[in-house]
Amino acid sequence: MALRELPFRTATALYNSTRPAIRAAVPGCCRNASSEAVREIEDASSFEVPPPSQELAKNYDPVARSRLRRRGNKQLPPSRYQYRSPKYYRGPLHPHQPPPESDPSSRLFQPGPFSLSRLEQTYQSKIASDLLTLTYQHYPPGYRAPKTEQRLREWTGDSPYFKNRPLRPPRGKGEVLRLLQEPRTFRNIPKITGVTVHSMVPEAQENSGNLHVAGMILQAISNVRAVSHKARHNVVGWGLRAGRYVSVTAKMEREDAEHFLTKLIDVVLPRIKEWKGVPGSSGDGHGNMSFGLTPDQLALFPEIEVNYDAYPPKMIPGCHITIQTDATNNKDARLLLQSIGIPFYGKLND
Repeated sequence: MALRELPFRTATALYNSTRPAIRAAVPGCCRNASSEAVREIEDASSFEVPPPSQELAKNYDPVARSRLRRRGNKQLPPSRYQYRSPKYYRGPLHPHQPPPESDPSSRLFQPGPFSLSRLEQTYQSKIASDLLTLTYQHYPPGYRAPKTEQRLREWTGDSPYFKNRPLRPPRGKGEVLRLLQEPRTFRNIPKITGVTVHSMVPEAQENSGNLHVAGMILQAISNVRAVSHKARHNVVGWGLRAGRYVSVTAKMEREDAEHFLTKLIDVVLPRIKEWKGVPGSSGDGHGNMSFGLTPDQLALFPEIEVNYDAYPPKMIPGCHITIQTDATNNKDARLLLQSIGIPFYGKLND
């Protein structure tokens, strides 16, 4: 019996001793998918190509080439500048799709943020969680929201003009459809999206210096270049004439809006004597709140006080401040502004 098992034991020991060598030799015997590609690799390197001649290097003049291109009215080489971000979005099936907003080539790209303001830190650490707690509505598992009826009216009749027309708004002159409110989650907590400062300067029709002073003030307090506007129509009661510059506007977003609100809440508003706050009736029903400042109150901004001699007191205008939020009603927007330190008084308009 032992003699019968001897050849098997010898073969097993021999196989165990030669197995590492067999495994090492298998890859050399097999043919992989890249074997053909390896044979096609060039032996020579691009570094072995001789450099251009001295005469060719001396005659190379890119400025002269661009001048010749301008004279001949030729376009740029086809290998460059072939793609430009589309100005309008034409749908997901269009062959030219705009790049994401994070891409520097996008028209909507905004660099930054370069700093984290105190208002943003407070919002992320305290205000956001408190707003979620105050406005949260719990729906148990299995809850089904009631089906909302069609709020817009359809066109009824046999007229061919009624086909494929958009739905009509509700009846009544003053009735406006309010925005639908989604269930509150951590994804749709109200936040500030921008601030707009608008100053009406009707005196600029007679003296352009008033418009320049208003633009300098708005640019100083907002860190944004102010945009001037012309009157569209003649309004006798207000003394406006069409085509004349009568107002300036500064629109702030992100860091500029946060820094402006910080100055407004911490420096300007506490120094206003007998200031009640923002009227509770303010708000357009879509999350935007507006209030005004008189010329004396506008002069309390530190950028104006530190250089008060540059702005004639009689030319300092008043302004309207509109705080834009992504809330869908006045109640949530007012709650957000109260949490950052803006008081309200009077009857609240929800």
